[in-house]
Amino acid sequence: MTSSLKLRAAVLSIAIFLAFIGAWHLATRGSGSVATMSPEYAKLMGVTATQGKSAMPGPLDVGAKLWQHIKSPFYDNGPNDKGLGIQLGYSIARVLLGYFLAVIVAIPLGFLIGMSPLISKALDPFIQVLKPMSPLAWMPLALYTIKDSNTSAIFVIFICAIWPMLINTAFGVSAVRKEWINVARTLEVGSMRRAFTVILPAAAPTILTGMRISIGIAWLVIVAAEMLVGGTGIGYFVWNEWNNLSITNVIIAILVIGLVGMMFDQILARFTRMVTFPE
Repeated sequence: MTSSLKLRAAVLSIAIFLAFIGAWHLATRGSGSVATMSPEYAKLMGVTATQGKSAMPGPLDVGAKLWQHIKSPFYDNGPNDKGLGIQLGYSIARVLLGYFLAVIVAIPLGFLIGMSPLISKALDPFIQVLKPMSPLAWMPLALYTIKDSNTSAIFVIFICAIWPMLINTAFGVSAVRKEWINVARTLEVGSMRRAFTVILPAAAPTILTGMRISIGIAWLVIVAAEMLVGGTGIGYFVWNEWNNLSITNVIIAILVIGLVGMMFDQILARFTRMVTFPE
């Protein structure tokens, strides 16, 4: 039954994809004859106007350009002309560094909040004030104090990634069944051992769910942050290609951003399934 459902879902996904590609191709085909214009104006407007073509590239154009990027992903011709692989590498490195810094802070602090009602009530006002703040609102302050665009981008990732992990960890720890903890106390299991052998395994699915949410938010934010600070990264690549009016490269960057985000999500989803057991 499960294999049949997966097969039907795969067939439906392929059909939806092919329908989307077909609609895209038809929508970007030539629009026929165009009005006569002076040679100077025609030169200014380019072939998309003079030949009646859509300014939006079609799937064949995007596919051909994507193949060029795949063949040479790591070329470096100067500050504003680097391969897609290099730009992507900078973004992934920033996200992972900021994300792991958030893990180091959020999970121990979340454990403390989940196990102590006093600490939970004391820190809750600060969490509720800081959590809704846009991560990009921190960027000017980070640039002013840190004075380094790369470190500032990592700091913004840290700020945006910490809250889902912190809240989910605190919730998961506080929701562990009291009878399990009471049995451990009856068996005279120490606090540290109880935290690692009873509370952590029980709260692990909720903690990893928070980590999964955080990595998605971090990947969203890094694109916007790199548009602001410039230099390198997939966000800067999108902004630079837009300034160059290369819509094809913008579409390719959007596709790559989505695929990398899906990869991050699926990795953490697999870890979540590994620590989730039926009761």
